[in-house]
Amino acid sequence: MSKKIVKQEVDLANLPPLSDKQKAELAALAARAEGDVDYGDIPALTAEFWKNAERGKFYKPTKTSTTVRIDSDVLAWLRSQGKGYQSRINAILRREMLESLK
Repeated sequence: MSKKIVKQEVDLANLPPLSDKQKAELAALAARAEGDVDYGDIPALTAEFWKNAERGKFYKPTKTSTTVRIDSDVLAWLRSQGKGYQSRINAILRREMLESLK
């Protein structure tokens, strides 16, 4: 059985107008007092939860094909470590990127 993938792009700067029903729902939610919201089915997030939380655990960045000129000795070194040299290049670049953002 094949799966059909449907992709749809949304221009966040040019969203379609809300229907009257949607506007009424939003107005009703905005008018609701914070105390009226039932959080009984949602467990409280404790300090223990946040201590073990991981940022971006399920984030999978998109990949872009590109051409990069790399010194021959650097490429040979990467390839000598076995299969997956392109993934290692990406990991090295990501590590440097994240370090520079600190």
